[in-house]
Amino acid sequence: MDSPYVMERSLGLIHGEPTNLRKLEARLEDFCELVRGEGVDETDEHAATRRYVELLADAQLLDLLVPGEHGGLNPEVSATQVCLARQWLARESGALDTAFVMQGLGSFPLVLAGAATLAKEILPRVRTGATICGFAITEPEAGSDVSNMKTTARVVGDEIQLDGMKWFISNAGIAHGYSVFAREVAAGDEGDATYSAFWVSADTPGLRVVPQRVIAPHPIGEVHFDGVRVPSSNRIGARGQGLKLALSNLDQFRPTVGAAALGLADRALTCTVEHLQNRVQFGKPLAKQQGLRFALADLVTAHTAAQLLVYRAAGAKDRGEATSQQVAMGKLFATETAQQVIDRAVQSLGGRGVTVGEVPERLYREIRALRIYEGTSEIQKLVIARELFRPPA
Repeated sequence: MDSPYVMERSLGLIHGEPTNLRKLEARLEDFCELVRGEGVDETDEHAATRRYVELLADAQLLDLLVPGEHGGLNPEVSATQVCLARQWLARESGALDTAFVMQGLGSFPLVLAGAATLAKEILPRVRTGATICGFAITEPEAGSDVSNMKTTARVVGDEIQLDGMKWFISNAGIAHGYSVFAREVAAGDEGDATYSAFWVSADTPGLRVVPQRVIAPHPIGEVHFDGVRVPSSNRIGARGQGLKLALSNLDQFRPTVGAAALGLADRALTCTVEHLQNRVQFGKPLAKQQGLRFALADLVTAHTAAQLLVYRAAGAKDRGEATSQQVAMGKLFATETAQQVIDRAVQSLGGRGVTVGEVPERLYREIRALRIYEGTSEIQKLVIARELFRPPA
């Protein structure tokens, strides 16, 4: 998998290539080789995810998603390191990448909220893989407009009661617990637009999961809350902080979505180049056709630019200097470019490119969701344009 088409591996575009990142990349390379040897069967999405979480925990890669005070690798979670991990893991498998990042996306609200008791209980189990996490915010009427969520939370004595449903929730059915976001209402006041967050164990009475199917292997489903009650101590942050926590959580991990897209594009470029070098038509390898060479030259240039945007955003995030525009540009350009790169891989392989079981066919299914989740491409453009037209301070 290591080839010049991976653009000097991943680190070639990170200025200075710090020693800790070089060591991490070496660990990731070894880990991906180990996973390849495992030959995990992804047709059983739940079993595959559980196995991937076990492998990631054994390799101490989940330590990247937890702050140092709870056993993590760094004092604070590093966006650059998570990007590096996702780029390598996505090269190997989109399902592996998802198993990794959901441990962070589902648990990081506890970090953001400073929920000390919950964090102390849950985060050490996240890094060991003992607790698999879910992030429950999306609803039928609340996709890009998360403020339109209908799931409600009510204080009932010393408990919180949740009613409603979420859908397209990753790890639904295998998660041990979810960070759940809801509209918190006072008795008799259904219109109160106050949003709060809660940790809900999957085995809580009244919680029910209905599986959903998407085009790439992925444990995903609806999570229904029918009179679900949790202790008030399961509140994540203060009342009314839910929307802020949700958006901050997405903002932390959005640069890493671009990194996952980079990994998928890396794999597609390698596959395309190898095929064009080996496939002979009209008496010569396809790699000799100038039109195909030019098409790849354009794509590999855009892919390199995408990497620069992603790692610029991640570096700025780690320095506390990131703007919404930087993050949006990275995700937008990386995911859209990866779609083009993978489409070219499918086209280059012809009939093989659309054959189930071939690498480009799998990548084609895996890349599509990245242009939608954690902010669609259209939402990223709105963010970028908003910054362009913001009145001067």
